[in-house]
Amino acid sequence: MNKTIKRKAHTLVNSISYSGIGLHTGADVTITFFPAPLKTGIIFKRIDLPGKPLIPATIEYIQGTSRSTNVGYDDIYIHTVEHMLAALKAYQIDNLIIEINGIEIPVGNGSSDVFIDLIEKAGVLEQDGDITSYFIREPIYHTDGEIHLVALPSDEYKVSYTLHYPESKAIGSQYIEVDVDIDTFKAEIASCRTFAKYEEVSYLMDQGLIKGGSLDNAVIVKDDVVLSKEGLKFPDEMVRHKVLDLIGDLSLVGYNFIGHIIAIKSGHTSNVAFAKKIFNHIVEIKG
Repeated sequence: MNKTIKRKAHTLVNSISYSGIGLHTGADVTITFFPAPLKTGIIFKRIDLPGKPLIPATIEYIQGTSRSTNVGYDDIYIHTVEHMLAALKAYQIDNLIIEINGIEIPVGNGSSDVFIDLIEKAGVLEQDGDITSYFIREPIYHTDGEIHLVALPSDEYKVSYTLHYPESKAIGSQYIEVDVDIDTFKAEIASCRTFAKYEEVSYLMDQGLIKGGSLDNAVIVKDDVVLSKEGLKFPDEMVRHKVLDLIGDLSLVGYNFIGHIIAIKSGHTSNVAFAKKIFNHIVEIKG
């Protein structure tokens, strides 16, 4: 197997904006996607702060994984980046400036739908330059109790995920394996919303957290009952959303990689720890 493969880089044709609320902060926020030149990467720009500081969407800037994945430095943050980053990864958007006038990415309906819509309305532009993708060369793993993540050599980027909630009749055990490409992501993953057990939501609300959460942007599970404004998108929507989160979190590796990711019960904290191991593996490949 080759160590690397190249493809054309991509940005967007036009700039485009979206306004909404943050899931955790409940604050109104506007984001704008701006096309960017080769070798820019994915960059957040906090236009509401003095100097309009820039935050690259890379592993060095991860600043928290409690209930979402956050990036930043010092006291400058962007919260809940995973759903947006998953859409950008699936559409192979490599260079983009994302202006934001607040601390948290708008939640939309709790999935990647709104970001898919923005990308498609703005249009994808092939750039006159290449992006290198690195093949996983040997097994990489991360284990923490019942949580397991493994990356295996493969000639395509795919994800296998096992979700296990034995205490919840409505969730139970769910499994899915998907290729990470535009068509599969759009058809099978992008619309799957964040979910939580009722007891967790009740506690967080009592603590003054998830201020923007509602049945407009989340699926709530209580015992054997699923509370959802539109019903479930898929019978196994929960495991599909976990794949969405994982794709977004692993995009923070900062390098394109190709391999078979196997995950059991992982969340943002373990995803990010695993991303760091993949990053170190790619650094070794580069030499």
